[in-house]
Amino acid sequence: MTRFSLRREVTLGLAVYALYLLVARRVLRGDGRARARRNAERIVALEERFGIDVEPAVQRTLLRYPRLVHGLNLGYGLFNVTLTVGWLVVLYRRRDERFDRFRRACLLTHLGAQPVFLLLPTAPPRVLDEFVDTLSEVSGLDLEHPLLLRFYNPVAAMPSLHVAFAVVTGAEIAERSGSVVVRTAARAYAPFVATVVAGTGNHYALDAIAGAALGAAARRLSDRA
Repeated sequence: MTRFSLRREVTLGLAVYALYLLVARRVLRGDGRARARRNAERIVALEERFGIDVEPAVQRTLLRYPRLVHGLNLGYGLFNVTLTVGWLVVLYRRRDERFDRFRRACLLTHLGAQPVFLLLPTAPPRVLDEFVDTLSEVSGLDLEHPLLLRFYNPVAAMPSLHVAFAVVTGAEIAERSGSVVVRTAARAYAPFVATVVAGTGNHYALDAIAGAALGAAARRLSDRA
C-alpha cells in the first residue's frame, strides 16, 4: 500500500540533489575539468568512428532559426525537469497508487547516473571548438557563471539525465493516458528531448543513447521492486 508523506518526499528530493552536488564538488576539486574535456574528445572521436556524429548537423539546421533555438534553450533549462517533478506532484496530490513506482524510477535514474558522473566526468559539446554554445551565444546565458556553478554539475554530460528522465516520464504518461494524441506526444517526448540537447550543444548522441538506456533500466527495476 502506498504511503504518502510530504516530509519524506521533500527529504528524498533534497538528499538526491545533495548527492548530485557532492559528486560535482568531488570531481571539480581535482583535475575534473581536464579529465572531462579529454573524455568529451574521446566521445567525439568514437562517434565519428561509428558515423553517429550528428550533433553539428543538427546545430547547423537549428541555428537558422534563432528564435526557435532560444525557446529550446529555455526548454532545456526549465521544461524537462519541471515536467518530471510536475508529474510527481500530480500523482502525489491524487494519492495515486502508481506514485511510488514513478518516484522509484526517478530516484533510480538519478542515482544510477552519479557513479558515471564521478568516474567519467564529461564536458558538454558546447565547450569544444567545433560546437556552438547556443545558451551563451543565442540566449545570453553563461552557465559557467560562479553563481550558477553552485547549483549544477558542469561536467555531467554522460549520460544525459534530460533524456533519461524524458524516457521515464514520457513512458509513464503514455501508459496512463486514454488520449491517442497525448500518448503519441508522450512517446515522442524522449526523441524530441534528445534532438534538443544535441542541437543546443549540451549533449552528444552517445549521451542521449546512454540516458535512454538508463531511463529504461530504471523503469524495469522500479517494476520489480
